[in-house]
Amino acid sequence: MGALVGLGVGIGLMLIWSAFFLPRTPRRAARADGRGAQLLARAGLGEVSPTGFALLCLVSGAVCAVVIQVASRTAPVAVAFGALGAYLPVAVVAGRARRRQREFAEVWPEAVDNLASAVRAGMSLPDALAGLAVRGPEPLRDAFDAFALDYQVTGRFGECLDRLKVRLADPVGDRVIEGLRIAREVGGGELGRLLRNLSGYLRDDARTRSELESRQAWTVNGARLAVAAPWLVLLMMSFQSEVIRRYASLAGAFVLALGAALCLVAYRLMMRIGRLPVERRILS
Repeated sequence: MGALVGLGVGIGLMLIWSAFFLPRTPRRAARADGRGAQLLARAGLGEVSPTGFALLCLVSGAVCAVVIQVASRTAPVAVAFGALGAYLPVAVVAGRARRRQREFAEVWPEAVDNLASAVRAGMSLPDALAGLAVRGPEPLRDAFDAFALDYQVTGRFGECLDRLKVRLADPVGDRVIEGLRIAREVGGGELGRLLRNLSGYLRDDARTRSELESRQAWTVNGARLAVAAPWLVLLMMSFQSEVIRRYASLAGAFVLALGAALCLVAYRLMMRIGRLPVERRILS
């Protein structure tokens, strides 16, 4: 009995000592690293849970399958359109993510110019960043407004930058924020020159990427049209019961499956051929 009491007292003293004297490592907020969570973050929907988004995809697919089943009374066709319906929210969110990142890439040079002007006027770097909530480009104001509130509450510049990166979920924003972090930690009077050089680099990069995207738009649109055309024809056929019933057999189901596989492979191949280099997030 005495040994148990001594063991309990020893464990308690060790826990008390560890709570006060052991070095604390910063705990990073647990984040889902799945592709669904990353897609939602890039689209500016970080508050939406991946589970809820997956449930939305399932509901969308089920609704499409039921509607086509009622219209065509052909199970293979209903399953095919159910799969397309389940992918529809993913396509919408992916399109939103692309538009958001393209918009951010266009306005970041203006934001960096505002930072350079504020620093040249004598403002500190945290105050200059907080000022973008008012003077910065419209697409970035909400994120920097949250940064200003975080810094006002905590006063911890590094942690506030980390949360800003999570909110933006933008490769260009990552480069800007890490550059500011290094400039803040190193110090010195070269911050204004760094910001001006960064602004020029971002403008050149955005201009080049915009030209390349405009030239490859025909490839992307052609691939999407080529993939969508057979399924639009099949959708029109779904309202002609004597025609669509031919897909109710095993051979019809095989034709649908083969067609879906060929469309998927052809679309992915076309997109890979016309794909531009994708910027990766750094230190995220």
